[in-house]
Formats: sequence, structure tokens, C-alpha cells
Amino acid sequence: MPISFATPIDWTRVKTRARRYVAALPAALAALGVAMAAGSTVRSDDDRTAEAVARVTGGDLTPRGLAALSARMDPAQLALAIRFDPNARHQALLGLTPGWESLTLAGKPSLELGTNGLEAQRMNAAMPATTGALREARPFVFNAATEADRQRALRCLTQGVYYEAALESTEGQEAVAQVILNRVRDPNYSNTVCGVVFEGAERTTGCQFSFTCDGALAQAPVGWAWNRARSVAERALAGHVADAVGTATHYHADYVHPWWSPTLAKITQIGAHIFYRWKGIYGETAAFKQRYAGREPVIDEARFSRPRFVAPPTQLAEGDLSAADAAVLATGGANLRTVEIDGHTRVVGVASLGGRRPGTADEIAAINARLATFEAPAITPAPLAPAPAGVTRMDVEEVGRPAG
Repeated sequence: MPISFATPIDWTRVKTRARRYVAALPAALAALGVAMAAGSTVRSDDDRTAEAVARVTGGDLTPRGLAALSARMDPAQLALAIRFDPNARHQALLGLTPGWESLTLAGKPSLELGTNGLEAQRMNAAMPATTGALREARPFVFNAATEADRQRALRCLTQGVYYEAALESTEGQEAVAQVILNRVRDPNYSNTVCGVVFEGAERTTGCQFSFTCDGALAQAPVGWAWNRARSVAERALAGHVADAVGTATHYHADYVHPWWSPTLAKITQIGAHIFYRWKGIYGETAAFKQRYAGREPVIDEARFSRPRFVAPPTQLAEGDLSAADAAVLATGGANLRTVEIDGHTRVVGVASLGGRRPGTADEIAAINARLATFEAPAITPAPLAPAPAGVTRMDVEEVGRPAG
């Protein structure tokens, strides 16, 4: 229909619409500014990841869509995704090396030595304690079936404290006793004190505490040190808890670096020993629920007093093992073992009060002779020949030479 310019204009309506447009103009400009800013802002990784997942799965998050997503992952990415899946209902052992439970014949980390020496000390110092690793341990409930069982448990725990930590502080000895009693309550180990201390000692390798395999038991303990270790063992069996280590189940000296140490949660270091607990739920207080059996096994200490660390004959031929040390090992009368330090095989004694081989009379005489030679005054130099005619000798001052 043709427009007639003769139609009157409703100026009231025009003014009303104009006022509405003017009132909405600031909001429109603000929305335009936000849109422009959003278009120029760098998008977050989360947004990009969400879009990538939606693109691959087509928005289908059923098992079919997730299968399409996992098909693009390499084995390492897939393993990480499964490990940190929040919907998983299995117990996750975060941080443990895959297959760790089958890396040793014992089926779990032992107290055996690994890397040693200064390199081990550097590696241990570089590995900090795990934040929040300490867990409270409950007092040990010691219900021995008979008085004989009570005495066996006390002797085994005293041996563990003495041969493992005779030269440590009282706190260090209490921590070692705590580890032993924690293992008694850990379903991964024996449910008796002697069973834990002598676990693996019946094999040529794999003893959990080295003194049960290296012949240390053949050395008579020092009286005052044994009594001190016995007091620590008595307090631990009576319910004393070493709060500094809590639920620790492993430890090693700071001059060795076992392969298993990164797989556990490092708690603290006391003296020369570094203490660890299981990661995850197995290191929590509630996990130590195994009941003490009450009946202790009878230990054949004469059998376990014979050392079983014997070097191959090739080492003797190469000069790494002296004939005297080989003879001592063959007779089974000394607390020696073969270790590798900086690529060289050496026979050493265990650093405890019961682990040093007494020197023979000939060895002591030879040591004293060498000391006397070392401490003897230096030989006086022979007098100089007379100076030739016309030559004047001059004293020479040695700058920087120590007095005397």
C-alpha cells in the first residue's frame, strides 16, 4: 500500500522509543566491550582441553566415547589417566614403582644395601622428607602366651636394637624398636617379634636385618651397651611409642641408598638412620591391625651366627680379598662381609659394638711397629762438604715452612 505523507506523526510514540534506545545504549556498549575483550584474551588450557575432548568424543562420555579418547593415548599417558581417575574404586598406591611387589624374592622392599658411600649420602640428602608423611602409631599390645615367649620376644627385640643401633642415641634406638614392632602389626610381615627380626635369615640372601646373616651374633655383646638396648626394648614392649617415626616400617643408614627408598614415604632421619613408611593407605595407622601371635618361635642362634657373605674365588685372585680375610671368613669366626665401594670390592666389619673382629697379636705388633716408624724423628741430614775455595755459602730461608 502506498505511503501517504499526509498521515500525521505520533511524536509521543517516537519520543518514548528514543528514550528507551538512549537508556539501553550504555548496556549495549558494555556488552560489546566485554565481547571484544573476551575475543582478545588468551584462552585457558582447561577450555582447550574441554573442546578437544568434546571434539574427539562427540559429546558422548559413555564407555564408547571414552574408548575413542583413550585410543589416542600412548601407554604412559593411559597409565597416568588410570592412576588418577577420581572414579576408580581400587586402592591406588601412588608413587610406587609399577611391579614393585615382585622386584625381590621376598615380595616387598627389604633392608638390603644398594648404592653406598659418599654418592649415597648425596642422594639421600637430595631426597627431602615427604610432607605430612608422619602418622601416629598406637602402643604395642604385648600379650605373650608364656613367660618363655616373653623372654624370647625381649631377647629378639634387644638384639635388633643392639646390633642395628648400639651406637645411636636413645631416640635412635627407640625408633629402630618401633620399626620392628610396627612390622609385627603389619599384615605384610610375621606376627611375632622374633619372626620379624629373623625374617629371611634362613636363606643365603634376603635377611631383613643384616646382623642375622653376617655373623654378628658370633660376637659377644658389650655389657653396658646390651643393658641399654634391653631397657629400650622393655619400654617398647610395655607400650612406649617413638613418636618421631610413627608408623615407619623401613630404615637404612645414611651412607647407603637402597633401590626401594624412592618408593616409600620418607619420614625423618635420626642419627645415621633414615626412616620410611608405606605410601597410601598401607602406611596409615589403621592399616597396622595384625594381632600379635603371643607365641614366639625358638631361634637357633648358633646357626645364624655363621656369616654367609663369602666372596667368589676370583676376587681373591684379583687381590681384592686378602688371604687373611678369606681365612677368617672360611672359619666363620668373624663378622665380616664383602661390599663394593666406588667400584672396588672390600671386606669390612659391621659398625657396631659387636661387629669388629679383634686383632691378632701379630697384627697388633705390626700396627705398633708402623706407628713407631711414623712417630720416629726425621733422620738428620749429613753435613755438607767444605765449600770450594773462593765460594761463600749462604743460608737459604724456606718461606712458608711450618715451624719445627
